[in-house]
Amino acid sequence: MKIFERFAGDPKFTSLEFRLFNSITFVNAVLNILGSFFVFHLPNSWTIFAITFGSGLIFLMLYYLSRFKNLTKKLFWPFSITLLTYLSINWFTNSGSTGGAHYYIIPALVIATILLENHQIVAVYLVFLAVISGLFYIEYFHPELMIQYSSREERYIDVYLNYSFVLILNGILIFILVQNLNVERKKSESLLLNILPESIADELKKYNFVKPASHTSVSVLFCDMVGFTKIAESMSPSELISELDYIFTNFDRIVKKHKIEKIKTIGDSYMAVAGLPNKLQAHAIYAVLCALDLVKFMEEFRIDRKKNNRPCWEFRLGIHSGDVVAGVVGKDKFAYDIWGDTVNTASRLESSGVIGKVNVSKTTYDLVHEYFECESRGKIDAKNKGPMEMFLVHGLKNKYINNIKDV
Repeated sequence: MKIFERFAGDPKFTSLEFRLFNSITFVNAVLNILGSFFVFHLPNSWTIFAITFGSGLIFLMLYYLSRFKNLTKKLFWPFSITLLTYLSINWFTNSGSTGGAHYYIIPALVIATILLENHQIVAVYLVFLAVISGLFYIEYFHPELMIQYSSREERYIDVYLNYSFVLILNGILIFILVQNLNVERKKSESLLLNILPESIADELKKYNFVKPASHTSVSVLFCDMVGFTKIAESMSPSELISELDYIFTNFDRIVKKHKIEKIKTIGDSYMAVAGLPNKLQAHAIYAVLCALDLVKFMEEFRIDRKKNNRPCWEFRLGIHSGDVVAGVVGKDKFAYDIWGDTVNTASRLESSGVIGKVNVSKTTYDLVHEYFECESRGKIDAKNKGPMEMFLVHGLKNKYINNIKDV
């Protein structure tokens, strides 16, 4: 696969059309150049050799202009005309359809169809129809213009070679197309799975619709950067985005490690949930373990920035457990999201939390206090919620520190 990428282009940075054009021009160049050394049994062999070898060099030049000069979109018609010109000359020098020259028109049209853009399809088919009609017309009414074989044996050898060549070429074309389509499929799958959980993505692909689901027991984790506006004022836009990207990329890594589903980022806020789309019995425990790792990462990040005299990022984090409704919203730019009072409460726990600490609700506390060292904060007034009992989680209890699998 790496060799294929070296000749066609890296699929991470190049389009399907670009890689197909590079692959096909390179294959045509190699086959024509190699094939030119197998024509010396024919009449006028040196003329045929020059035409075949020369067309191979032209295809090689088109490959170079596309692969290294990025001129793919401008090269479709030069490529198609070169291909048709070569096949037309081959028609006259190989006894026309008697020698199997018409076999080549089929893969040529397949190649053109693979490479063309939608709005060109009528023009391409008209050109090919005109060329093939003209060649058959000349062969029928002016057979003297065709270079004929000197013997029946010579004809059968050439027809066999032509037919075999076309079979090999079609096989290579199918391989190239399948390989590139598989690469594109993997890219599409990867992008889809960056947006949706795997089970939700599968449901969307299968039914083109995701049925909203009610989850009775999950834990929602909500965190937000403190003093974001002030820090943003001291940075350039690109630097700010780079910093957030670094933080949230590490959040993604930690969240994935703890079997938690990232839901979304909103500005400098980050939301994830444990216990969906696949049920997780110990969802609250996983959520708290994840939160402690997030706190650890942010503390290390803060220390590193302080050493380099850079603005220090700090954050608050809240967790609440309860029921939510989950589903996909939107058609063109869809998103997997969750709704319900549990989400709102987790947000309030974050905003009422303590910087650099894991703040949890009484509901979450009841699910995790057996395993974690917790500190009661009493009842804290939360916006639009009134007084809420909250707890800070400091870490695993001693008996679980060395064997987290017991949790």
